[in-house]
Amino acid sequence: MLIFTADRYLTKRLFRRDAETSTRDARATHNRGNAFALATFRAHNFRRMKWVLLNLALGVLSCAAFAQENITPPPRVYPVALPNYDEETATRLQIFLDNSDFGPGKIDGKMGEFFRKALISYKHAHAMPKTGAVDQWMLDQVPITYTTYTIKDEDLKQVGDVPSSHAEQAKLKWQPYTSLLEFVAERFHSAEAFIQKLNPGKNWEHLQPGEALKVPNVLPFEVEKFTEGKVPENPAFASRKVFVDTYEHLLEVFDHDQLVCVFPITPGSKTLPAPVGTWKILGAAIWP
Repeated sequence: MLIFTADRYLTKRLFRRDAETSTRDARATHNRGNAFALATFRAHNFRRMKWVLLNLALGVLSCAAFAQENITPPPRVYPVALPNYDEETATRLQIFLDNSDFGPGKIDGKMGEFFRKALISYKHAHAMPKTGAVDQWMLDQVPITYTTYTIKDEDLKQVGDVPSSHAEQAKLKWQPYTSLLEFVAERFHSAEAFIQKLNPGKNWEHLQPGEALKVPNVLPFEVEKFTEGKVPENPAFASRKVFVDTYEHLLEVFDHDQLVCVFPITPGSKTLPAPVGTWKILGAAIWP
C-alpha cells in the first residue's frame, strides 16, 4: 500500500496488487473527501523523471487509456530564481495561486519550494514573463489578505481522538481532526504555525464557539459539505491528462498541451516508492 499526501488538504493514493489479473488498482482521495479513483496501469520507466500518467481532471475522471509511446512528459519550468518577497506579498501571492489551482503548498507567507514552483508554473501556463518581478495584476486579485472566521458549534464535531497506530486508524469509519487548530489550518489551507502567528494569545486547547480568528482570505475547504456518492463522467474533460512527477513532487493537469493546474504531493517513500506506469481510470466517488 502506498500513500501520497499533499500539502494542501489531505490527498492520498492507495495502491494494491491484484494477484489474479497482474494489474494494480489505485484508489485516490483528495482533500479529506474530494474524488476517489479506481484505476489499472502497467508499469514503465522514463529516462530521467519518473512519471505516472492518469487520464483525469480535477477529481472528475474520464475512462481512457494512453499507450506508452504517446506519453510526452511536460517540460520543466522551475529553475527561475525568485527574490524573497515580504510576508504580506508572499501571502497574497500564495492565496492567488491557491485560488487558481496552482497549489503553493501550505499558506505561510514564506518563499518555500512549492510556492516558487507554483508561481513559475502559473506564469508559464499563462505566457507571462518568468521573472522574479511581482505582477501587480496577481496582487490585485487579492485586495484583502485576511478575513475573520468564527468558530461554530458544528466545528467541534470535526475534532476527536485518533489512535496512534495505523492499524487502529484503519478501523475508524472516518478520521477526525486532532484539534481545532488543525481543523482551521486545513480549512484555510495554511500552516498551523502561521494560523497561530496570526492569532497571538489564543488558547487553542480551550477554544470555544463564537471566538473569532484571523485567517487568510482564501477559498475555504468546507469538509462538512462533501457527501458520499459517485462522480459522473464529464465528457468535457476527456482530453485532460495528469502527470504525477515523483522527482519534483508535483501533480500536473494538462488539457491537451495546456497546463491548467498544479498541486504538490508526497509520492510514496523509500520503503514504499511510487510505482510508475500508464493508468486507466475506471470510476470516481466521494467518500468511498
